[in-house]
Amino acid sequence: MTEQNASIRIGIDVGGTFTHAVAIDASGNKLIGKAKVPTSHSAPEGVARGIVEALHNLLESADIASDQVSFIAHSTTQATNALLEGDVAKVGILGMSTAALAPLAKAATKLGRVPLAQGIYMETAHKFIVVPDKKPVSEAMVESAIKELSAQGCTVIAVSEAFSVDSPGNEELVLSICQRMNLLATSGSEVSRLYGLKVRTRTAAINAAILPKMIESANLTEESVRKSGINAPIMIMRSDGGVMDIDSMRKRPILSILSGPAAGVAAAMMFLKISDGVFLEVGGTSTDISAIANGRALVRSAEIGGHKVYMRTLDVRTIGVAGGSMPRLSGSDVIDIGPRSAHIAGLKYASFVPPLAGESGGLTDSSRFASNKLSVLLTKPLPKDPADYLELLLQEEPPVKFTLTPTCASNLLGLVPDGDCARGNLGDIKAGFAAIAKHLGKPVADQAGIDASSNELATRMLTLAADKCIPTVKALIAEHKLDSELTVLVGGGGGAAAIVPFVGKTMGLTATLAEHADVISAIGVAMALIRETIEKQVASPAAAGETILAMRQEVFEAVHKMGADPATIEVHIEIDSKTSIVRATACGASKATGAAQGVRPDDQARCEVAAKSLRLSASDVSEVCRSNYFTIYGAKRKRHAELFGIKLPIMGSEAFSLRVVDLEGVVRLQATSGAARSTTKEAAEDTISELIEAHSLWGDAGKTIPDIMLLLGAKIIDLSGLLNESQVLTLARPELASLPANQNVLVLAKF
Repeated sequence: MTEQNASIRIGIDVGGTFTHAVAIDASGNKLIGKAKVPTSHSAPEGVARGIVEALHNLLESADIASDQVSFIAHSTTQATNALLEGDVAKVGILGMSTAALAPLAKAATKLGRVPLAQGIYMETAHKFIVVPDKKPVSEAMVESAIKELSAQGCTVIAVSEAFSVDSPGNEELVLSICQRMNLLATSGSEVSRLYGLKVRTRTAAINAAILPKMIESANLTEESVRKSGINAPIMIMRSDGGVMDIDSMRKRPILSILSGPAAGVAAAMMFLKISDGVFLEVGGTSTDISAIANGRALVRSAEIGGHKVYMRTLDVRTIGVAGGSMPRLSGSDVIDIGPRSAHIAGLKYASFVPPLAGESGGLTDSSRFASNKLSVLLTKPLPKDPADYLELLLQEEPPVKFTLTPTCASNLLGLVPDGDCARGNLGDIKAGFAAIAKHLGKPVADQAGIDASSNELATRMLTLAADKCIPTVKALIAEHKLDSELTVLVGGGGGAAAIVPFVGKTMGLTATLAEHADVISAIGVAMALIRETIEKQVASPAAAGETILAMRQEVFEAVHKMGADPATIEVHIEIDSKTSIVRATACGASKATGAAQGVRPDDQARCEVAAKSLRLSASDVSEVCRSNYFTIYGAKRKRHAELFGIKLPIMGSEAFSLRVVDLEGVVRLQATSGAARSTTKEAAEDTISELIEAHSLWGDAGKTIPDIMLLLGAKIIDLSGLLNESQVLTLARPELASLPANQNVLVLAKF
């Protein structure tokens, strides 16, 4: 147990089967306790009951005093479940516009039945008010419309006015009237600043539909946490990988929808400190795959019920294969793996068959199953499935039913490390593979006891599983412009060892398994950063310097208000020149978070870290420049092209690759081709301009500038994706202004 007054962060992840809670000592980023309870889907309080039970069990089992907790956050499936099950309120939509826009605006705000999931709909009713030009909406008309909507059974209101993103006053007036009438309400301008009245109205209506249930759940959780004596901020996981405070969730619960995989990605960035790589979170039935570049995960626009909404979610690709996937047999071979899992079929894994009568349990390399008692059956897990999934029947009393899975195959091939939660009974696994080898007419073990057929079948199962993951991994590497030769695969989740090592081996990439993989999502919740995003459409992105600066300040203040330490807040600006959307995202750590201070590696050790990342020897790597917190290393590397699956060096093509290593010996940034310079606060703007001029490219679309990064103290300021030098300097100035005179600054250009 940590000492009293330690800064402890608690994360609670609500999964489909279990709710996991972990405690992290923020002073050293160490896991000091964990607990799990069944997820309380059917409880009257919903998943909130499981959250509270997991919290109380964690505090008791880890002997944590309430005043030691500095931060508590949880994920929630409440909003997602409400949409999937249609457990939503009927929404009264109040549309508004001037007379000139009324015909189009009335049609855009009248949504009717809104699809949420297959066969599930949200019911809405609609009223429309024509607003006088340059005058506020009539309060009497608003009250009358709301009463009519209430009479039609609407218990929440969504107000949406044409062009309210430019002038939200009328929507704000409607919200105040609803509050006076004791009705929950939300507005279009509250959920999005983007133009597009129909999509904005749909987003506001869905947000309104889940308000009653989410507010009830939030209140219950907050009340229970406070009764525990914990006064730390309560945060909720967002779908984009950050967290928001509980008051923000009460206004925009839609931000928690689709947040299931977000916690694992947050852990990959914050706990595992992946700056560039592909993260595979492997469960029992499916694998969530996402990419991380420059320390950020790719975020995309979300869809609900097949329709676009103005909400951002992590770009996580879900593949129907995982640690518990069942093999399909036909003829003399395994023809497929998954998508059905042992969990769906109600079967045990051969790796984890519980002790039989009279046994004490524990791992063993010897089979406990007599061959004449083990039968191979083919089954259909669900009525619509083909009847060729593997089931093994052990004729005991009572009979034991189980199957072989990728977890079993990885154990057989020695890919599961000691101490991993996927480590299983090797003897039982061997017996299972021997049984299906015999069933398929394969040769039995030779005189030395080596069963080549079992190894062949295990390899076949893992190859089929890997083949389902590899196209997605390759696509993410390409889309993120990661170095296809140097990308690291990192596995999390209880089934990571079943999939990730073999995928890495097949692709020729380095693959590692996360520490505490089984609770990695809960760790991600505990360590996630406070986050907020603002989006606006501008007439000319190239000339939007002042707008961008104002958005930067607004989003900075938003996360600061939620409890982020200003010294940790980083703001990233994205510009989509095709849609003219400017997006400002701020992330920051809570004020109570302590900095991990372990034994720091020396210069030689950090150089070796960079060399390992570059797959070179340390003698080939040189220091480019350094600050008090970062050292930038570089080396020349030949570029390769792939031909018929073979990587060949491109003649005359050589790049200078960079790696940014921090004081803890972690690679924080990498550039396949780049340049970096050390400068001072006063000379930084000139240095930025010089690097942009030296490494810009000219083409049919004009001048393309390199991506610029500023390394200021322990902060990385990402100025990539901007359109011109003026925008880069506009955003760099406020970051540089806060530095003391002659402060050392590192400027990195990626091209």
